[in-house]
Amino acid sequence: MMIAHSVPLVLWIVIALCCASTCHVAIAALVHPGSRGASSSRRGDASSESPAPCVSVLKPLCGAEPRLYANLETFCQQTHPSYQLLFGVASASDPAVNVVTRLVRAYPERDIELVIDASTHGSNRKVGNLINLAARAKHDVIVIADSDIAVEPDYLVRVTAPLADASVGVVTCLYRARRVGGFWSRVGALFIDEWFAPSVHVAIAAGYERLGFGATLALRRDTLVQSGGLEALRDCLADDYWLAERVRALGLRTALSDVVVATDVIERDLVSLWSRETRWLRTIRSINPPGFACICLTFTTPWLLTSALLGLGFEHGTGLAQYVADTIVDLSTSFGLSARLLLHGRSARTRRAFWRDLPLIPLRDVLMCLQWLAASFGSSVVWRGVRVPIDDPRERYDANASDSQ
Repeated sequence: MMIAHSVPLVLWIVIALCCASTCHVAIAALVHPGSRGASSSRRGDASSESPAPCVSVLKPLCGAEPRLYANLETFCQQTHPSYQLLFGVASASDPAVNVVTRLVRAYPERDIELVIDASTHGSNRKVGNLINLAARAKHDVIVIADSDIAVEPDYLVRVTAPLADASVGVVTCLYRARRVGGFWSRVGALFIDEWFAPSVHVAIAAGYERLGFGATLALRRDTLVQSGGLEALRDCLADDYWLAERVRALGLRTALSDVVVATDVIERDLVSLWSRETRWLRTIRSINPPGFACICLTFTTPWLLTSALLGLGFEHGTGLAQYVADTIVDLSTSFGLSARLLLHGRSARTRRAFWRDLPLIPLRDVLMCLQWLAASFGSSVVWRGVRVPIDDPRERYDANASDSQ
């Protein structure tokens, strides 16, 4: 009672939030697997136990990204014994057409098809592209992968291997950032490597299994059909997540592959970076509003500053309550700072990268805090120049589930 009367309740709430933020970053630093290259970790190869199934890879394209040829080429260099590559664009004038044409000439032994189809099937143009591609898929295992990722030669073998287990419905994988550009792409890379990926590892450690990332989604064709097909996602914002969610609704589980792919961060200015990351955060809001609300605790720097300022204020107190509060916030500040540095160290790929990006951490955290505030509002996002509405994900899912029955 003495503490409650001596220190206002609102301050105890702020102290609790500071401690919660410290706990999050400490857990993130401990469960983070450490910096590693794409597909560098090998935890056993299930493909050695059974023949690799034939695979159709769906790659929706839109425009000529800076490293598009190099990224797509990694899919042409797979060790998988039998796979089909389907690249889709909406127009013959799309610059990506020339990139695919070069690949066809460079890899004549590969089963590569360019699908040019302007048909739209809903508000989500990417899903419309995928629907057009799926109609040309030859094989019973489907892999959907974003255009801006690069993979290792054994990628296809490894991401499809878990599907040999009948209880696995969909396989997805995490990604690491590869910056293409200067200062702002470095800042953007920190978003992925030091916020998104660690947050996913914390969620997994807590038992969360509702995962589905556009970097890779692998599933059997019959599973896709039973889940309602891609057509059920034609108006969904977070199509990758909802595809995995619909598969889970069939009683099948999601497997997180040990493969980690590389995704390009190409933003060269604050405006484009702000637009992309705010879109990501609004997408999270559309999927999981309560989880989105808790994201504010994951921005470490503002909470460290808050706890440090509270500690300075409590230092001059004389009561037991002030002493206890001062001890708590001092421990929270010191542990939080140490954990944030540890997380940065485990995420950095080289010692040079650690010191180069260290001064960017406060900027990165404060920028994400502002983006989170901006993402709390708005009813739509802009993707590839197309405005996609944000609606209640439960209503969208229920409507699509009814359509598929």
